[in-house]
Amino acid sequence: MSDKKPMDDAQLGNCLEQLASVGYCILRDLIPSDRCGEIRDSVSAVVREQRQNYSNAPANVGFTPSVINHDQSFAEYLANPRLLALVGRLLGEHVRISFTSAIINEPGNERGGWHADWPFNQKNAGRILAPYPDAVVHLTTLWMLSPFDVSNGGTLVLPGSHTKSTNPTAIDAPDPNEHFADEINVCGAAGSVLVMDSRLWHATAPNGTSEPRVALAVRYAPWWLNLEVLRPEADERKRMCDETGATDNIVPSIRREVYERLPPNVQSLYRHWIEPLSKE
Repeated sequence: MSDKKPMDDAQLGNCLEQLASVGYCILRDLIPSDRCGEIRDSVSAVVREQRQNYSNAPANVGFTPSVINHDQSFAEYLANPRLLALVGRLLGEHVRISFTSAIINEPGNERGGWHADWPFNQKNAGRILAPYPDAVVHLTTLWMLSPFDVSNGGTLVLPGSHTKSTNPTAIDAPDPNEHFADEINVCGAAGSVLVMDSRLWHATAPNGTSEPRVALAVRYAPWWLNLEVLRPEADERKRMCDETGATDNIVPSIRREVYERLPPNVQSLYRHWIEPLSKE
């Protein structure tokens, strides 16, 4: 079953200590075990339906941005009190969701390159330039709709790498294909959530099984972090990407009819990303 109780001080302190020292922690049972299969199947169906719209995804990777526009089966869990207690301690009040993506590591998928997530990925237009400060400004969460293990491509992480002021997406950084002695696969039961500092170096791990490894990548941002370069229709994106030839992630706006169906405590996480009103 899902644990909707807030963390006690000891649990919160332990998670904060892990995030400070190694750059990540795992919260268990944020999605009830008896709902994981249903949500996994629903998300997988959306990715199949949307695949032709996101053909630039790497081979053997299923990807759908703003998947909540197509499937709200998981929505209620995004405001889990345990998770928001941790996020709030790190990012302050009025946190927002910046990305909600479905990511499927399919059978036969190969190892990917080391990187840090937006806004630290140095290939993005909307990046914080390296060397960047030692501060938590964005959190990445990976929701395990399938179990994560070594054989099916549980995400590779390099513990402690979040304290570095750069990452392998920079020109003068380590080779993104390098293997490190202390790299590990994140493992966890379905329903668990990996919470990591978005600076943490991580990479896609090969899936050597016959089953897809299904996850949601949901990122949380403080109120002050400018996200507009991610919005397809934003002038910020036009100025930084379209007019310069640079690239960045695309996060489609949340459709109004979808927003209205979300639980109130989840609406507060998305209200900044509702599609603009028609000018007609």
